[in-house]
Amino acid sequence: MDFHAFHGCYDLEQRTGNHFCVDVCIETALGEVAESDDVTKAVNYLTCYEVVREQMGITQHTIERVAQNIIRALKARFEAIARVECRVTKLAPPLGGKVARVSVTLCEEY
Repeated sequence: MDFHAFHGCYDLEQRTGNHFCVDVCIETALGEVAESDDVTKAVNYLTCYEVVREQMGITQHTIERVAQNIIRALKARFEAIARVECRVTKLAPPLGGKVARVSVTLCEEY
């Protein structure tokens, strides 16, 4: 998922924003959803996107905090989640030199 957001520890980052990519991997137990083919019982990927988009709109100083907030919000929305891995990548961070991106990956199991 790609976003323009305002995360960062520098004032300029929080004023002008930056380009971020978010990758989320969600694990749930195989069971009723697969057996019943009932989409209402599934972890809906559109809803997941909306949860991530909402969290990306809340300015934070670190991408670690952003990833943690995404993980917690997804788990709060979907009880069936057993494990969430979230990678937040900031493209072209203001570090000087030729740094194309910085990423952090956090994982939580329930």
